[in-house]
Amino acid sequence: MGYQEIVLQIIISGGNARSYSMEAIMKAKEGDIIEAKKLLSKANEELGSAHKVQTELIQNEASGNGTDVTLLMVHAQDHLMNAITIKDMAREFVDLYEKIGIIGDIR
Repeated sequence: MGYQEIVLQIIISGGNARSYSMEAIMKAKEGDIIEAKKLLSKANEELGSAHKVQTELIQNEASGNGTDVTLLMVHAQDHLMNAITIKDMAREFVDLYEKIGIIGDIR
């Protein structure tokens, strides 16, 4: 996989993870906690894919085959970190909506 393909894969996986995470929040808000958790699982899979590609870059650099840091790579890393943050926040929202739903059912 070439450098640009690697960078684009990080961007795509990060974007997919962010989208799944936002969908999870919406599903939880609608009361569909099961679907929300499935979407969070998909977000985790996408982040895993991005991490795998990122690890390949790190291993290449550690073995002396580093590449120049481009604006596209900075964008990809920013995209990935944003996706991780949104996924973590979505997990909290899903947990919160689940608790609110349980409490609401008791009353």
